[in-house]
Amino acid sequence: MTPETEQHIIRKVLSGDSNAFEELVLANQTNVYNLAFKMAGNPDDALDISQEAFFKAYRLLGTFRGESRFSVWLYRLTHNLCIDFLRKKTRTASVPLTYQDDEGGTQDIDIPDVRNLPENATLRKEVRKQIADGINQLEPIHREIIVMREIADMSYSEIAQTLSINEGTVKSRLARARKHLVNILLSKGTFPAGIRHNMHQAVEGGGSCE
Repeated sequence: MTPETEQHIIRKVLSGDSNAFEELVLANQTNVYNLAFKMAGNPDDALDISQEAFFKAYRLLGTFRGESRFSVWLYRLTHNLCIDFLRKKTRTASVPLTYQDDEGGTQDIDIPDVRNLPENATLRKEVRKQIADGINQLEPIHREIIVMREIADMSYSEIAQTLSINEGTVKSRLARARKHLVNILLSKGTFPAGIRHNMHQAVEGGGSCE
């Protein structure tokens, strides 16, 4: 669908022809669903997010100024809904962290996955809570990149496309976000000594946060 066709359909919808919106749905539903599925991780949630995205797009169509393609505007709207969904998901999810230092080297930060250790139920609950709280304390620009990479498991190229930045910026922004998150988690002081030790080593090895 060309930009001109998009604009023509939008004018029809805003003029009262609500049925015309279906053309925009049909033209974009596959890409919207694919993004939602990639970020949400299962078809049911992806379908719910997709439906919400189109419903919201219809309600907000009057605010669309045509500064970009409608499809791009819709894609970003869907992305924002996915981020909101995943922020809620972090309340019960643990995050595997890989620290990237200033020289480009990587090392794992040993926050163990204790989901399969029922005898450590209390520790498991506390680790999940602290990680979720830590993510929520990040600045929006860092919280967003952590959620997209670590929880939604999006590739660098997918993140770059969604945020309209290059892959180099994605990598540097993600490195800073990880550093900030580790420092937040360390400041809590509630992780077991072994976990705190490994986290300290990772941060000290990579220099200070920006």
